[in-house]
Amino acid sequence: MSRSKIFQFILVILTGFFYACKKDKNITTVTPTDKIQLGKKLFFDKNLSNPIGQSCSSCHSSETGFSDLNHSIVSEGTVDGLFGNRNAPNVSYAMFSTPLHFDTIDSTYVGGFFYDGRVNSLQEQAAKPFFNKLEMNVENVGMLISKLRTAEYFSLYKTVYGDVKDDNNTLNNITDAIAAYERSSEVNPFSSKYDYYLKGQVSLTAQETRGLKLFTDTAKGKCANCHLIEPDEQSGMVLFTDFTYDNIGLPKNNNNPFYVIPLSFNPMGASYVDNGLGAFLNNSKFNGQFKVPSLRNVAISAPYFHNGIFNTLEETVRFYNKRDSLYTSPEVPATVNKEELGNLKLNSQEEKDLVAFLRTLTDGYK
Repeated sequence: MSRSKIFQFILVILTGFFYACKKDKNITTVTPTDKIQLGKKLFFDKNLSNPIGQSCSSCHSSETGFSDLNHSIVSEGTVDGLFGNRNAPNVSYAMFSTPLHFDTIDSTYVGGFFYDGRVNSLQEQAAKPFFNKLEMNVENVGMLISKLRTAEYFSLYKTVYGDVKDDNNTLNNITDAIAAYERSSEVNPFSSKYDYYLKGQVSLTAQETRGLKLFTDTAKGKCANCHLIEPDEQSGMVLFTDFTYDNIGLPKNNNNPFYVIPLSFNPMGASYVDNGLGAFLNNSKFNGQFKVPSLRNVAISAPYFHNGIFNTLEETVRFYNKRDSLYTSPEVPATVNKEELGNLKLNSQEEKDLVAFLRTLTDGYK
């Protein structure tokens, strides 16, 4: 066969493929943007809960770094009077966590999702609130799919994934789309003053500069020991966390409404102790340890820590600085980190300087 005939043959094949693609909307119209838009619609859809009225965004608002818009200690579920046991974490920048694993060099667990690392992907994390009776209270996957079928964006779902097949496949598609949205630049914009500072586009104030110096001082502020300020090896971005786990000696938050929900949901009542990673691993060596969060958007995502114990950055910095003199009754005393915090010997001006720097980490700087 001559070169010209070979070329004509290839051209015919490609032409046929082109027209076949035009007839198959799943090939020609599906883009990453479609999946992200579907994920966003799912994330903000309050009709997916049982009863209706709660969405993922109800506890993870874009206005507060994708944490609780009302700054609640713990978010109320779709059923009135029911609450989870932990403060709603920021969804922003969660995508950069690795699956949970043990780092033999540093002798610590790293990665995972939720405060206790109990799942290993954004998709798994996205599925849990749907079927949690203290959150969205969906009875089963079939109920969730029925709600999906009546959603105004169901045609978009079919564009991205095709028609509904079996339950597990559909649930995987739903969580895959939500995870795509949670990986998008809308949720992870890297648009804080500090990001512009790194690009050389703005300058920090004198106070913010002092705060940055304290933040990175491994002998004084010690913040960057866990809230890393070096670019992440995988993403190349500054994430302000090392995704490890620690018991920093938090006191119990007696105002947590989880303690007074019906005993059928919390049999221990006010005596309940949250052992975090240790409970998940069933290993008391790690009791009281919780995942180190990113500090991005920390200024707008109060209250702080897994139990929402502090309402301001000032209180939080004071805790790190003077824990051992002001907060002497940790909820889980046996595993408290006594080396990197508790008595930093910062003066009041240095505390204010650290807070000023932390405020530069809020996205949407103009």
